[in-house]
Amino acid sequence: MKAFVVQNYGKKEELTFREVSKPIPRENEVMVEIYAAGLNQLDSKILSGEFKMILPYKPPFILGHDLAGIVIETGSRVTKFKIGDEVYTRPSDHYIGTFAEYLAVEETDLALKPRNLSMEKAAGVPLVALTAWQALVEIGKLKKGQKVFIQAGSGGVGIIAIQLAKYLGATVATTAGKASFPMLEELGADVLIDYKTQDFETILKDYDLVLNSQDTKTLKKSLNVVKTGGKIISISGPPTPAFAQEIGASWIVRSVLSLLSFGVRKKAKRQGIDYEFLFMKSSGRQLGQITKLIEDGTIKIVVEKVYPFSQTNEALNHVASGRAKGKVVVKIK
Repeated sequence: MKAFVVQNYGKKEELTFREVSKPIPRENEVMVEIYAAGLNQLDSKILSGEFKMILPYKPPFILGHDLAGIVIETGSRVTKFKIGDEVYTRPSDHYIGTFAEYLAVEETDLALKPRNLSMEKAAGVPLVALTAWQALVEIGKLKKGQKVFIQAGSGGVGIIAIQLAKYLGATVATTAGKASFPMLEELGADVLIDYKTQDFETILKDYDLVLNSQDTKTLKKSLNVVKTGGKIISISGPPTPAFAQEIGASWIVRSVLSLLSFGVRKKAKRQGIDYEFLFMKSSGRQLGQITKLIEDGTIKIVVEKVYPFSQTNEALNHVASGRAKGKVVVKIK
């Protein structure tokens, strides 16, 4: 099969388009013929080598974390899916590889594709939607009447998180460029802050929850808008010792991550704020719950651009630029 492969790590490296062996599904796996694959910042960070410490993939390997496609084969112990099912997924870490024509996926990572979405739109959902769900529902336990600050509202995670937060009954503040304001208002954002001309730190106060997706400087400023007893969940780091322990990292990695997050954790503790780092996990069950919200119109999907499979490198460069408004997808079939 054809696939885009990481041959070497590096900030200037590109994926290599080549023929590789087609995977063979194990007894608990489903073989998916991939019709479309979503791209994420995580892909560009892995290619650059930025995540080698916590995701030590050994090149060569196929990149890609989101897919939508059709089941063409099932393992002997698979019970929830059958040949012909339209599915989507964010496969588990160490089982990635969606920039390819086929992928064997664990049954527990899969969900049926929303009936009202094309393959291209569905492929842009899993990673960002699961991130938003795990941040706001699982960890943040966001409740009706609370206030949440979601950074970078026009990004992939931001677009889903705003809609999910409104569904949960929260007041939502977000940052974006002014050109994105009409779209974000339509999605439900209550407070819109132009990151180019305004400082959110002077506008927001006593928030219950912050979803941080920006740099450490922005994270530290965010501590000043959260009320005592509130929570900051960061999807961009720095990772915590608890996360290092969760992934079974070596003592060296645990020490490094502890050092990286020490300042933020210390300041948060002093202010009575809970700081957590989120590195989302695959979950077909949670994705199934998200599917219901998409099918009933609660969550709308925004795809900025669909590239042909042959232009996966160009698509990845667009995502890495940080300028995408919504999701970027490659069409494989």
